Amino acid sequence: MAAAAAGSTDPASPAAAEEHALLRRPSFFSAYSDEDLVERAFEPAQKVIVSISGDPDADDEHLYYGDRAPPFSWRKLWLFTGPGFLMSIAFLDPGNLEGDLQAGATAGDTLLWLLFWATAMGLLVQLLAARLGVATGKHLAELCRDEYPDWARRALWLMAEVSMVSADIQEVIGSAIAIKILSNGFLPLWAGVVITALDCFIFLSLENYGVRKLEAVFAVLIATMAWSFAWMFIKTKPNGKDIIIGVLVPRMSSRVISQAVGLVGCVITPHNVFLHSALVQSRKIDPHKEYQVREALRYYTIESTMALVVPFMINLFVTTVFAKGFYGTKEASNIGLENAGHFLQGKFGGGFFPILHIWGVGLLAAGTSSTITGTYAGQFIMSGFLNWRLKKWIRALITRSFAIVPTIAVALYFNTSDSALDVLNEWLNVLQSIQIPFALIPLITLVSKEQVMGVFKIGPRTQ
Repeated sequence: MAAAAAGSTDPASPAAAEEHALLRRPSFFSAYSDEDLVERAFEPAQKVIVSISGDPDADDEHLYYGDRAPPFSWRKLWLFTGPGFLMSIAFLDPGNLEGDLQAGATAGDTLLWLLFWATAMGLLVQLLAARLGVATGKHLAELCRDEYPDWARRALWLMAEVSMVSADIQEVIGSAIAIKILSNGFLPLWAGVVITALDCFIFLSLENYGVRKLEAVFAVLIATMAWSFAWMFIKTKPNGKDIIIGVLVPRMSSRVISQAVGLVGCVITPHNVFLHSALVQSRKIDPHKEYQVREALRYYTIESTMALVVPFMINLFVTTVFAKGFYGTKEASNIGLENAGHFLQGKFGGGFFPILHIWGVGLLAAGTSSTITGTYAGQFIMSGFLNWRLKKWIRALITRSFAIVPTIAVALYFNTSDSALDVLNEWLNVLQSIQIPFALIPLITLVSKEQVMGVFKIGPRTQ
């Protein structure tokens, strides 16, 4: 009996092991400090192999000669292509389209230069986010949890959630408006919101097929947007000279300041910084191997730059279409997402492909893609700041609820008031511009710290 009793307390015994496992078993909302239990953006099995040999254990180290990187490889660029295009969705969400059409209708082509430079600044911010994620192996929310005191971490998390919810309201409302347009008004706004809310489960089902399949779906949605808004651009024939002047010559009157601030806020979205710093970890890169990090940063820089050319062109298409049709008209101050398609239909007519439905298709693609990436970003923000180890469907449900509940309230309240909904969207863009420092300051601070970044910290000039 003594031996049995002694055996029951032996740490190596099955009973003791089971007891230890029970003690370590997570509760529903447990947070952990153990490194092996820390939530990660992507599990090793989910990561895409970027070795051109295709060998999961190869890292192409033999291609390096001293400090020199191997020659550029289109095949390797293809393997790194994906995260930047998912990141670019935030530059194309319904909030952006709202800002674009209002800027075009009220300011004509005079804010195109601001759109260009806001996109360029957005690219710089996203490159810093990618640098942080690749060099550390952690995303921004995780590093904020590690590097900041508890009160600061909670404040930053709250600001990130506010930004996330404000963007999500626009994205869900945009999708609901598109559904209303494409159903010829049969489905009211609140019904479109409920349908859009189900996208989190679409996201979960897509994620099960692997990162590359998910990226392919987003490529199709981006192509749909590009086709829709390019078709509108070709049909309306804006003046090319005015567009070039608008991009190259800075101009702004005091009466369009709110549109200008909103345009910046909808292009540089705070939650997208958290998202991109996590997405770059979907590739199999060892942050402890300097040559791998340098190569990843090289290809991610190229990929992100290419990715943001597409949303810039789409935003330019939308802005110039509404500038051509409504700048200087009495309708200019009344145009928003809700009625934009009908204004376009009245101005430019129908045809075989009615411009109203083309607008609806583009808006639906923008809303669907951005709500799914919003779900993605919300999960990274929650898991990073709070380190909650939850099942994916539970976490997706929680993050979606943060946005869907207020969005349904907004849809019910503004269902019969187009102008009020447009004003709300405009101020949500302004709110996001106010939230930018709460993501940008931690990003610049962390990417400048040698203790965090090592040799990959940025210098004073970049800061």
